[in-house]
Amino acid sequence: MSLPIQAGLHRSCCLVDTQALTHNMQTLKRGLAPGAQIAAVVKSNAYGHDVRIAWRAFVEGGATWLCVDSLHEAADLRDDGYTGNLFVMGHVPPMHARTAQRLDVRVMVYDKAQIDALGAAANDASTPIRLIMKLETGTQRQGLRPDEALQLARYIARFPYLVLEGTCSHFANIEDTTDHSFAQAQLKAFQDANDLLAQNGFRPALRTIANSAAGILWPHTHFELVRAGITCYGMWPSTECYVSAKLLGKDVDLRPALTWKTIIAQVKTVATGSLIGYGCTYQTTHDTRIAVLPVGYYDGYDRALSNLGYVLIRGHRAPIRGRICMNMCMVDVTDIPDATAGDDVILLGSQDRETISAEQLAAWAGTINYELTTQIQTSVPRIAV
Repeated sequence: MSLPIQAGLHRSCCLVDTQALTHNMQTLKRGLAPGAQIAAVVKSNAYGHDVRIAWRAFVEGGATWLCVDSLHEAADLRDDGYTGNLFVMGHVPPMHARTAQRLDVRVMVYDKAQIDALGAAANDASTPIRLIMKLETGTQRQGLRPDEALQLARYIARFPYLVLEGTCSHFANIEDTTDHSFAQAQLKAFQDANDLLAQNGFRPALRTIANSAAGILWPHTHFELVRAGITCYGMWPSTECYVSAKLLGKDVDLRPALTWKTIIAQVKTVATGSLIGYGCTYQTTHDTRIAVLPVGYYDGYDRALSNLGYVLIRGHRAPIRGRICMNMCMVDVTDIPDATAGDDVILLGSQDRETISAEQLAAWAGTINYELTTQIQTSVPRIAV
């Protein structure tokens, strides 16, 4: 047993199931309201899954848009051959307006400095730039109040090559609770802002507020575009979202796509009373077989899993002993007598009948599944399977 040859000199790798990615997109697309399109959110290296692998699988599954956070992510996609609808949801500094024009992306806008720069870039190129205005409905991040949005729409109209194509907002807590009263208030604020724009002659063709949770739970929020994030990768936004879906009778088959694996570097037997790792935080209570793994927090394996998490070896759970180090960690294989150097180790994923999910790792580490996959270092190879 060993790592795939594509891992090269690396000591761990992530296997990305492209069929699972495509299946998830197809599943989500079947749940769309009539007339709605679906965008796959592939920011942050496709939530750690490798954007170069993920975007093709999502397009194959029916995604007609991709969403990223930044222009450098957009440039990477264009360089990799993606020619379709591309929405940059994060900040685009005015100094990079010409790059936005060259990349033919939709730009999230919310202030006049952006508009001035984008308008100049569009005029110089005699080519339209399509804009999506961010409306503030409750997250207090980017965005404009309805009166501010109307003012900016009027300002945009002064520029002949700028097109106000859409409006956008984002739910703050729809996935965090089964009480959706705040999300309902946000939806009303979004609709009211769009109504105000329409009353003044501005009717953007595209409205988008639905995220992963709303994409599953609330078809009435789909409008023209759903932006699906974590669900594309086979993970639920939260337990509460899963429960809400079940209460609504929705059976959504999401398949996790990421497996993170390494190998055992060494197996040793340590005596009763031995102290394990930095800080001497674990002491053995019996003669113990310890397996040393060549993965640590530098690789993105969360240090909070120290003395809490498990890995899978030969289809069994092996508990982490001591603190996770920068480049290695130690696990107890006393109850896995056949474990030996070179054995496969699953840090995240399934082996035989056992599974360690991103949700389980997140619970042990006191964080969320989003963070667990996105923090896996890009130096860890991703291999399409």
